[in-house]
Amino acid sequence: MSSSNSVAADRLGGDHSNLWDCIDRDNVHGLNLAVPEDAKEVIKPWDKREDTEKFAESNVDVDDQVIIHVPFSQNVRLRSVLLKLGTQPNIYHCFSVPIFPFIGRGETAPNHLQIFANHPNIVDFSEAETAKAQLDISLLQGESNVVEYPLRVAAFASINSVSLFFSESVGGNTSRIYYIGFKGDVLQLKKDKDPQMDVPAANAADAPIFDRLQDKASGQQTTAR
Repeated sequence: MSSSNSVAADRLGGDHSNLWDCIDRDNVHGLNLAVPEDAKEVIKPWDKREDTEKFAESNVDVDDQVIIHVPFSQNVRLRSVLLKLGTQPNIYHCFSVPIFPFIGRGETAPNHLQIFANHPNIVDFSEAETAKAQLDISLLQGESNVVEYPLRVAAFASINSVSLFFSESVGGNTSRIYYIGFKGDVLQLKKDKDPQMDVPAANAADAPIFDRLQDKASGQQTTAR
């Protein structure tokens, strides 16, 4: 990767909006994985995003569909999901010498993603067929690096967990995921109301800490929320 590309990649997810610290990694789990414990392996810090030694892969004896459930340690507002999916180099040979004109989409990359928000338990495959997803998209093809997929913030305004349903592998048999990350805002935890104070606003608990501090700094009078 060139230095300019490296700088661009660092800006993509290596800033304060990366929610790595808010993921409850111990309780990440998946369905239809060859190794169930591997669901946790794709939840990596930003500086490990290009690691390809650890990944989650679908059970080849079943099909290419995978669901990975990601709970958060506190409510967050999601703005985008970051993905590195199964890819492999397209190798060409010229006079018996291998050359790499480009890195293409491998046969283990899923082609479709649905995201279900705030399910107390992991969405199962039968439920995924009938439930309405907050996000339903085709994934970009020909990408070997981390890709950022923007989310409709109104649909992900106060999130405690997401279930990611990957399907339609390019190769048809196996889906492989190397990295899952998120960008967004941490929401202020709602405190118990003091009976001596005013009744809190209905949506005050959803205000990011930054917004609360900004209001305070501007001299606006606030009540306990």
